Amino acid sequence: MRILTLATLFPNAAHPNFGIFVERQTAALAAREGVEVTVISPQAVPPWPLSRHARYREIAGLPLHESWHGLSVHRPRFLHIPGIGAHWQPQLLARAVLPLVRRLHRETPFDLIDAEFFYPDGPAARILSQALGVPYSVKARGADIHHWGQAPRTRDIVLQAGRDAAGLIAVSQALKDDMVALGMPGDSISVHYTGCDQQRFAPQDGEGLRAELGITGPMLIAVGALIARKRQNLIIEALPMLPGATLVLAGTGDAEARYRALATRLGVAERVIFAGALPHDDLPRWLAAADVMVLPSRSEGLANAWVEALACGTPIVICDAGGAAELLTDPVAGRIAAADPEALAAAVLDVLASHPDPLAVRACVARFSWTRNGQELHQHFSRILER
Repeated sequence: MRILTLATLFPNAAHPNFGIFVERQTAALAAREGVEVTVISPQAVPPWPLSRHARYREIAGLPLHESWHGLSVHRPRFLHIPGIGAHWQPQLLARAVLPLVRRLHRETPFDLIDAEFFYPDGPAARILSQALGVPYSVKARGADIHHWGQAPRTRDIVLQAGRDAAGLIAVSQALKDDMVALGMPGDSISVHYTGCDQQRFAPQDGEGLRAELGITGPMLIAVGALIARKRQNLIIEALPMLPGATLVLAGTGDAEARYRALATRLGVAERVIFAGALPHDDLPRWLAAADVMVLPSRSEGLANAWVEALACGTPIVICDAGGAAELLTDPVAGRIAAADPEALAAAVLDVLASHPDPLAVRACVARFSWTRNGQELHQHFSRILER
């Protein structure tokens, strides 16, 4: 089985945490006997002089081909005009990578194209599939369906990519239901839960980190980009109702300045730590040190951060987004709360009062592993190729 994985969401030297779950899934698939995977991770770069901007300079300097943690990864560039014409991205992406894809296909033919995000990867995979005459599969992860699948200028091409695919994947049953509601064929969609490195993400003593941070009371952590969809503002607004609690925001994003101003306005700035984008290898000790992981996202598929926190023995408080109810099937794992500060504060206090056993919390996600994830992905591709 020779797979071409098309993934705009994939880590690189400039952004080592970006899409790391795609890397882990791909590595688990590539480790299976008889499977060969080639990754094409297109990089959106604007024309000069915009390409000299700090945001793009490192991306423009990435190697066009490298071995990334044992995976063969190509990083071709495609044209990107910031703020203009996002609906043209699939065509621009496909046009840029097609010569490379044709060359690789001539050398050793691909059996299937695996698009790892629904936009722009899915519609681009459809174009490549037609050019090569091989089937394609698309994985939906959450925002790609909830945003690009609803936006007026991209909805139709997202839906077309879903309808023409040989197979589809959703990271939760809830996301599959959303895809069907959008008009995609339910019998083509497999539910494929994420994996987790259970050895790295495990309970541990967090006293050293808490002392380092100067935290003496309850520690809350939110892992995710600081963007409107993640709604970390609701946790900051809940802090006045959580006396003595410290909130660690692990992530960066365009909402950071607003969140800093909000914390100052509410008089809780000294209890909010902006930790930035933590290296993924450091994340387990931060999660294990926390009493509760809180993430009131507006939309999710099934967030890796949820699973990783639980594997560290840290209960979670989340809103009813995506696969939340599929994950929180035991109260020991945490609470699903309404999307308002009062409800979040009440849920956090309830979890803190229950003093859950970290090993019992961890047991709730024992089934999540990258080995299982790779096996199920292999089975999904095998069903497509057997037709």
